[in-house]
Amino acid sequence: MKDELVEKIVQEVLKKAGAAAPAAPAAPAPAASAEPAGCCSVTEFVGTGLGDTIGLVIANVDPALHERMGIDPKFRSIGIFSGRTGAGPQIMAADEAVKATNTEIVSIELPRDTKGGAGHGSLIIFGAEEVSDARRAVEVALKELDRTFGDVYGNDAGHLEFQYTARASFACNKAFGAPIGKAFGLTVGAPAGIGVVIADTAVKAATVDVIGYASPAKGTSLTNEAILFISGDSGAVRQALIAAREVGLKLLGTLGAAPASTTGKPYI
Repeated sequence: MKDELVEKIVQEVLKKAGAAAPAAPAAPAPAASAEPAGCCSVTEFVGTGLGDTIGLVIANVDPALHERMGIDPKFRSIGIFSGRTGAGPQIMAADEAVKATNTEIVSIELPRDTKGGAGHGSLIIFGAEEVSDARRAVEVALKELDRTFGDVYGNDAGHLEFQYTARASFACNKAFGAPIGKAFGLTVGAPAGIGVVIADTAVKAATVDVIGYASPAKGTSLTNEAILFISGDSGAVRQALIAAREVGLKLLGTLGAAPASTTGKPYI
């Protein structure tokens, strides 16, 4: 009897001790992101756009880097327009930016990139005497991407691109040799065989001047593209591009799904 009483007392003590035991501390909640997606507090950041494109600005380039980059000493500030997918849309967007701002094109480079695709990425540098001008150029270019990606079409097998301006400026001149002030257009086909056919289609469709042609081993960064650059009367250049687009969409469609516009809003 005595042993049973002792056992009950021990059990009651253990129950009370368990109830008084502190709860295990809760796992700390993950830290909330300090910045919303697409935003960045870094001073040089301007914004992002289609084609994994980022816009940046440097108010005062370090003198040592400035010299190594071969930038004209009068340009204290630079705007940087850099994309992983696409070169034509970014260059055409930059062309509009230099028309609208007090900037010049310092350099245009076309890396072999496209995140594993058939074409180029891009690196475009604007030069400006004032940082406000450099920033404005990048802002204009980023906004223009929504238009210039309208006539970029793709499927799993490749892509097509058609660009047009009624008045080429310094970016088109530097990248493609386009006559400043004249209508300019380009066609791109990947795989390159499609590019060859649509280039021929464009030239046959209207009276235009062929100012350049690029293929995988000549004029590209070894990309699987054939590219045509044309100039001439505004209506003729546009007509040539429309004819090339019609044929290109049919050809690329034989390799997969119907090619779709990047934005769903063709502009040519």
